[in-house]
Amino acid sequence: MTLASVAWALFLANVRATLQYRLNVVIWFVVGIAFQLTSFFFLWALLARFRAVGGWTLEEIAFLYGIRLVGHGLTVFVFGGFQIVEWNVREGYFDRYLTWPVPPVLTVLTWWRPSSAGDLFGGLVLLAAAIRIAPVDLSPIGALYLVLAIAGAALVEAAFRFAFAALSFRFLRTSGLMFFVDTVFNTFGNLPLRIFGLGAEAALTFAIPVAFIAYFPASVLLGRTSELAVPPAIAYGAPLAGAVLFGLAYLLWRHELPRYQSSGS
Repeated sequence: MTLASVAWALFLANVRATLQYRLNVVIWFVVGIAFQLTSFFFLWALLARFRAVGGWTLEEIAFLYGIRLVGHGLTVFVFGGFQIVEWNVREGYFDRYLTWPVPPVLTVLTWWRPSSAGDLFGGLVLLAAAIRIAPVDLSPIGALYLVLAIAGAALVEAAFRFAFAALSFRFLRTSGLMFFVDTVFNTFGNLPLRIFGLGAEAALTFAIPVAFIAYFPASVLLGRTSELAVPPAIAYGAPLAGAVLFGLAYLLWRHELPRYQSSGS
């Protein structure tokens, strides 16, 4: 068997084990949808009164929000296992990953939680609805860019989770950093960054690259690149940011993995 087939078998085993508790799966699926869409409904109620934020209409913000949610949904669905690495390292359970017939990183990726399916489904529903009402470029090139942008968005968020998982081999506790970055993504990633001012927009582009998740791709597909604080070429290249950051996170994982020390439990 290939490594991919072994990893897939482990993933299916985890899914089957989770699906034994069907009511729990349904509850977590609904929770995932509700958690992700609640913030948008609040924003929708606000914009229904004022109609625009920073020159962006409700329909345009819904499209930006949809890109962000689908990217996040893919992150937690495919790369959700990164968030439990710290706990496994601290408790000594990571030892098992070192003895299995696949690389530890693939074993980590076989972990699955049902709420992630709700996250992804909610994002897809919102994005599909937004595409119908927003002035989105849906030419063949535009559609391809949207797909690549969503994949890039997922990889940007996953890269940070991957990096913090890698750092847990050295520092044991990195959940505080992960919580901080998740808060930044959830607070600023769903809105056009121009409303926060140039200083914040620069920080959310080059310090924590929130802009590459949804703001830049939405600006490209809505024809709003002229208002960006960066050259349009950077926005058009947004999907590449995720691949680059994820590659760097993988190199960090390779560098930090030898530092893992079993707790002996």
